[in-house]
Amino acid sequence: MEQQDGGDDSMKACIKQFDSAKEYYFDEGCFINEMSNSGDDPELSVVRARVAPGVTTRWHRLHGVSERYVILQGQGHVEVEGVPPTTVGEGGVVIIPAGAAQRISNPGSDDLVFLALCVPPFTAEAYEDIEP
Repeated sequence: MEQQDGGDDSMKACIKQFDSAKEYYFDEGCFINEMSNSGDDPELSVVRARVAPGVTTRWHRLHGVSERYVILQGQGHVEVEGVPPTTVGEGGVVIIPAGAAQRISNPGSDDLVFLALCVPPFTAEAYEDIEP
């Protein structure tokens, strides 16, 4: 089969089931479940993040990695360098350029849950904690 323009022949077809047991606490102040971050999809990683009520994540930035947050549950108060602080709810999308300072807080009484889509895929080396 001929590859179409824009196609990526290094991506491999697969299905990944969600496994809640893979969730872990990240020092940034949230719980993380890496749903997809492997050679099967070398251009994008997908993480499910969960922020407990009343928690604000640490100020941080990702070097060379842009992010998109897709809010699945709850409300988040998002602070991203270059845009005014904003509250986003279910279905909201936050676009975060590579290198932009950022944090999110959960002002609600239930968990804030969102997907973080990273391009290129997230690596620990890209993360910088910039909390004063």
